[in-house]
Amino acid sequence: MRGVTPNYYHSYTFFFFFFVVLLALFLHVFSINTLSSTETLTISSNRTIVSPGNIFELGFFKTTTSSRNGDHWYLGIWYKSISERTYVWVANRDNPLSKSIGTLKISYANLVLLDHSGTLVWSTNLTRTVKSPVVAELLDNGNFVLRDSKGNYQNRFLWQSFDYPVDTLLPEMKIGRDLKTGHETFLSSWRSPYDPSSGDFSFKLGTQGLPEFYLFKKEFLLYRSGPWNGVGFSGIPTMQNWSYFDVVNNFIENRGEVAYSFKVTDHSMTYVRFTLTTERLLQISRWDTTSSEWNLFGVLPTEKCDLYQICGRDSYCDTKTSPTCNCIKGFVPKNVTAWALGDTFEGCVRKSRLNCHRDGFFLLMKRMKLPGTSTAIVDKTIGLNECKERCSKDCNCTGFANKDIQNGGSGCVIWTGGAHGYEELRRRRSRSICQNRPL
Repeated sequence: MRGVTPNYYHSYTFFFFFFVVLLALFLHVFSINTLSSTETLTISSNRTIVSPGNIFELGFFKTTTSSRNGDHWYLGIWYKSISERTYVWVANRDNPLSKSIGTLKISYANLVLLDHSGTLVWSTNLTRTVKSPVVAELLDNGNFVLRDSKGNYQNRFLWQSFDYPVDTLLPEMKIGRDLKTGHETFLSSWRSPYDPSSGDFSFKLGTQGLPEFYLFKKEFLLYRSGPWNGVGFSGIPTMQNWSYFDVVNNFIENRGEVAYSFKVTDHSMTYVRFTLTTERLLQISRWDTTSSEWNLFGVLPTEKCDLYQICGRDSYCDTKTSPTCNCIKGFVPKNVTAWALGDTFEGCVRKSRLNCHRDGFFLLMKRMKLPGTSTAIVDKTIGLNECKERCSKDCNCTGFANKDIQNGGSGCVIWTGGAHGYEELRRRRSRSICQNRPL
């Protein structure tokens, strides 16, 4: 009996087809965190870009602001693996797509977002010439970057979303200013919990004088953190406790930039974020995998004494006293009647005129948030004793303090005239020291 000859042709065809399918799937998985110059991302495709570790996801999402306006579509980034959808970045926050047609692609070395008619909605807006093809990539830290496709150069990106924060600060992201280009990175709240357009509140790192955080409502200052003292910001005493939550603060000050960032030492605690809310609060939270919810471990401002100019000039705020506003020793309320009624806006004045050459002694005021330093004199080369001597010789000097409190203290800050801003003194648990010349 003649045997049956195997059909090797069809076996090889099946094997080859199976191999091609596997290869295609492999390449798809391998490149899922990138967008090449030949690819597009559209709303209708339902495709997203996912970071290699499955931590962040980039794609289109919609919000419904009102029944009259209908759906608005945005390109954004959110956490991929947590149950509660939490957005950390939005590209076209102030220019949403009005219809469910939108395309993200690379055009002439720029990322561009086009609407249903092909009109430009958002772009990375780069003007530099790039010879080789570029690729967009979503990294595991949540940074969406545009880079040369021929090399993966860390920190040498053509463009990155970390330079354009929305309302969220992620680990390794910076708030501050590039001193070479003047570019400033800061947080800006959403308009409402359902509207990612730019809101009224912003959180910035001020660089005039000693760096410190400022919280604004439009152009009005609501809160200041006190200047950086080498360990933390003098008005955020709880900052040193953030290490219990595996958060390490990083402050950068050099010729190229002044910036604040943070990192998480426990890599299992991936989901930690700073968020500027629509209620003018900076919330510091961590995702709890057990309870599946965000847990707060920090908020700014924390209390009444945190608010800017709550007590008026030449006074200090202390939550342990009643009333909380107190005149510095040697000063009295400028408007006694108003002060008694709780209106402390006018602050305090000296009991009698200061004789500079006769009344040359100082009052030590511990655990204070230092006054603003935009007009203060700062000398990093001298210590507190020489700082005191300089202040003693200057009749316009109203107070002095160390710039840095590490290792016993170093540097000198001197406040002069009426610009020292003692309305911002606040007694809490801060280790910073402020000295003031009273009567």
